[in-house]
Amino acid sequence: MFAGLPELGISNGEDLKETLTNCTEPLKAIDQFQIENGILLPTLQSALPFLDLHGTPRLEFHQSVFNELREKLMERVAIIAEGKEEDRYGKLEELLEKSFPLVKMPSIQPVVMQVLKHLPKVPEKKLKIIMADKELYKVCAVEVKRQIWQDNQALFGDEVSPLLKQYIVEKEAALFSSDLSILHNFFSPSPKTRRQGEVVLKLTQMIGKNVKLYDMVLQFLRTLFLRTRNVHYCTLRAELLMSLHDLDISEICSVDPCHKFTWCLDACIREKFVDGKRARELQGFLDGVKKGQEQVLGDLSMILCDPFACNTLVLSIMRNLQELLSQDSLPRDSPDLMLLLRMLSLGQGAWDMIDSQVFKEPRLDLEVVTRFLPAVMSVVVDDHTFTVEQKLPSEEKSSLTYPTTLPDAFNRYLQENRVACEMGLYYVLHIAKLRNKNALQRLLPALVETYNDMAFGDIFLHLLTGHLTLLSDEFGSEDFCSVVFDGFLLTSFASKENVHRHILRMLLHLHNKVLPSYMESLVKTLEPPKQCSEPVKELYTQLMEKLEAQKKSPPPPDETPSLDLGLHSVTVPTTTSTPTTPL
Repeated sequence: MFAGLPELGISNGEDLKETLTNCTEPLKAIDQFQIENGILLPTLQSALPFLDLHGTPRLEFHQSVFNELREKLMERVAIIAEGKEEDRYGKLEELLEKSFPLVKMPSIQPVVMQVLKHLPKVPEKKLKIIMADKELYKVCAVEVKRQIWQDNQALFGDEVSPLLKQYIVEKEAALFSSDLSILHNFFSPSPKTRRQGEVVLKLTQMIGKNVKLYDMVLQFLRTLFLRTRNVHYCTLRAELLMSLHDLDISEICSVDPCHKFTWCLDACIREKFVDGKRARELQGFLDGVKKGQEQVLGDLSMILCDPFACNTLVLSIMRNLQELLSQDSLPRDSPDLMLLLRMLSLGQGAWDMIDSQVFKEPRLDLEVVTRFLPAVMSVVVDDHTFTVEQKLPSEEKSSLTYPTTLPDAFNRYLQENRVACEMGLYYVLHIAKLRNKNALQRLLPALVETYNDMAFGDIFLHLLTGHLTLLSDEFGSEDFCSVVFDGFLLTSFASKENVHRHILRMLLHLHNKVLPSYMESLVKTLEPPKQCSEPVKELYTQLMEKLEAQKKSPPPPDETPSLDLGLHSVTVPTTTSTPTTPL
């Protein structure tokens, strides 16, 4: 416990033991030991007997003085470090040399750690001693650990790895959240709120102003993204940079070539829209990638692959198409739309670019613009035509029925092109948001076969299940249930457990709206197999409990509340109308 004292010429318990063993008068020896090792203040000796008269043990007195002096010394260390004196670090190094032998003594350790914390460059020898001792490493400040980590990538990796795992677990938990709402979904938190998350704050603190550590974290994120294809690592890449930006860490922000691009994109994500001014700014960054610096495209593609960036880009594309429709313009004539597609394409190609190490913007298939987007617009026009037709007086109506098939180009690009598929999926969400049952029933079966099974990804299913709550009353119809479940969701739930989970999440909210006979059949179909994971079993159990509770207490019949306002009754002509689908 008192190791290190003899090195500093201070007696310890062993010295006292030896003195008492070899002396003839123990009391005199103890007095002498106290004088030599007590507080070296002559006027104190005459005052100590007063403490004895008050029954205050010498240990308590010395401990109190020691604690006071330790606090003063620690404050002084901080003042010296923050001062302007040229030799301030020389003074601290001198103090470190004197105090370091006592680093394992609990009472002195805080002082040593305070000195280490304030030294911008701790001597290598001391760092090695700390690194070799688990207890010392655990208690030393993050400022000291940074100096250890920057030359020990494996050790830094061991520290960062649990945080990265935690981050992915949190993102996936959000996608499988029990909340099912269009207002509060995965994309609801603002960028600033997301950056207050525990993992981002911890990583930001671990990195500090150290560019080497920042580069290491980025390398970990690239490697994990390549290994797992998990796009949440791309989100963390952007969040980490913007977290350092919030703290004004110019040492890092000024050397990351993606900083200004990410900052501009972050403002777009906050607004959930890329306006014309910011679009031109973003284009400037992309066009400004110089020859020989193409590697930056790998990082830019990762930032654009972040689901929050992708969500913003596709929502902006949808708004852009809406404007083009109202102006009777073609997609290929809109420079803003072409830029949004360029960025979406760069983001969607992130994994391929980093994997191949060929840093070149992917070429956008022009037929996406000349064939696929016009096919989307034709679907909108079909829907609008039908809606207008329904509003005509009966003598002017034709025998037009709502179309059930989709243009070949729509289906083909949904299956063959990643960028087109992303836009197609968001168009389906747009239709669900408008509560357009007819258009939804026409589109959902086309999602069974999509590029890389994107329609069965967690992000899309999370959003779709939330959007379907807007059409909850339609689940009372067998036709609608058949399209949603038999025509789409149930086609892959047996082979994709995540789909099974999303169906159960949705039914937990909508079970009382689903046609009872259909619900019975769903319950049998969705019974989890023995080998499935615990979350699926738990969700199924919760659903069964809700259905049991519903049987015991059936809901009261809906009563229309009286709206008698004392007004004269007016006959209103009735016409059937379907919601219009502006894009």
